Amino acid sequence: MNQQQNKAFRRPVRTVLGALALAGLALGTGAVPASAAADDTISYVALGDSMASGPLIPGITGPVACGRSTHNYPHELADRLGASLTDVTCSGAASKHMTEKQSLSLLDIPMGSAPPQFDALRPDTDLVTLTIGGNDAGLVGIAQKCSTLDPNATPCKEKYNEGGVDQVAQRIAEFAPKLGAVLDTIHQRSPQARVVVTGYGLYIKPGGCWPAQPVLPVDADFLQGSVDRMNTTIAEQSAAHGAEYIDLATPSKGHDSCQAPSDKWVEGYVPTSVAAPLHPNRDGEANYAAIIGAHIQGS
Repeated sequence: MNQQQNKAFRRPVRTVLGALALAGLALGTGAVPASAAADDTISYVALGDSMASGPLIPGITGPVACGRSTHNYPHELADRLGASLTDVTCSGAASKHMTEKQSLSLLDIPMGSAPPQFDALRPDTDLVTLTIGGNDAGLVGIAQKCSTLDPNATPCKEKYNEGGVDQVAQRIAEFAPKLGAVLDTIHQRSPQARVVVTGYGLYIKPGGCWPAQPVLPVDADFLQGSVDRMNTTIAEQSAAHGAEYIDLATPSKGHDSCQAPSDKWVEGYVPTSVAAPLHPNRDGEANYAAIIGAHIQGS
């Protein structure tokens, strides 16, 4: 990110207004020129999967099958920054859907397709946020298969470690170069943009909380450990490809799916608020936006 762009993100509002007012006076009108006001607006593109899109959180915007909410973190963040938002996040998106169209369905009913998310990028884009990787590794599907109310069930961790090979870790390792290529292409398409990549939050506390969340303690640690491994990979690839990484797991402590409805930022297998199972709720999206916004405005 260049010095001029960095200043634009940190500039106090009163300074912006003062500068624009002076520009208007210099023109002899006393009014703020429309072109100057427009130039100061941050052009923001949000890319990513369901963690960013906020499925089932009211209200709905964009393709219904994308599960995109007006209260997802991109919308909340845009409000904080006063940015002009283009939100193309979509449930089910994987890294390939940055450059390929995504087939959409709802309750197994075909719902057309979403264009490649990179179509939203422009040379003059100022800010890009990205949350991706969960679907490349199949993390939600794995969590669903690990659900059990039988305390004597065989831990599903064993299924994903047959032959001593952690299959989920293998999938995450295969995702790493894909993320690097995604980040390189963002820089190519939007060379002036500040690129901010988020990790995933804390979904379940150490040891879990069976049977409130129906995964055995060993599987709770396996599932969150896989999320943590994904976050490490995202952080490493972000550092290697000129992007900024935002850790959402650490500040999520005490807000996982085992907590009281008023405290949790993510829902468990049976949601206690209007949000998709195993996904952030509205409080989670709002708090993610606050964390990301504090990083952007403070650096």
